Amino acid sequence: MERFAVKRGLQKEMGGSAGLAKIATGYFDDVNADAEGKFTGSYGILLMVSGHFDEEGKLAVDVSQMKGAELGDLLESDGGREIAMESRKRWSTFLDEVTGYNAKQRSDKAKENAKKFSKAKGAIKVAQKTMQMSKNLTAEKEEKVTSMINELQQMIDDGTPPSEGKVKKLNDMF
Repeated sequence: MERFAVKRGLQKEMGGSAGLAKIATGYFDDVNADAEGKFTGSYGILLMVSGHFDEEGKLAVDVSQMKGAELGDLLESDGGREIAMESRKRWSTFLDEVTGYNAKQRSDKAKENAKKFSKAKGAIKVAQKTMQMSKNLTAEKEEKVTSMINELQQMIDDGTPPSEGKVKKLNDMF
């Protein structure tokens, strides 16, 4: 499952997940939506596309694409390359519309989040190593640092990018 940042206010403007499913009908075939507004559809090499807005307001999508021999057969068939290119174009245009960001902006957002995860993981490693090596660490400080590490680790495990402030607080403990 991939998650994409959505421009502020865009989700509300399009009517949430129900509006998302309506937009999906313009890009994919056989679109079905459940009561919660989660949609599924397909088009060309995109065998299954499902998506919804999660509780954090991000677009959560799951995509299955043709692979291997099946994809090779399609590409070699008459009009196969055009179907594949149209599939990618529809996917990209769909993401542009529902996130409010173009491909470059989505890439920048993903890099920004990856950097936050990396900094948090690094801060956790440094804090753990410092705690192991420290001989004069009070029980109170050790408990506070462990709590901060656990909070950051939970955010990482949940796929929520930790804020720079939380990482800085952990780094500033030592």
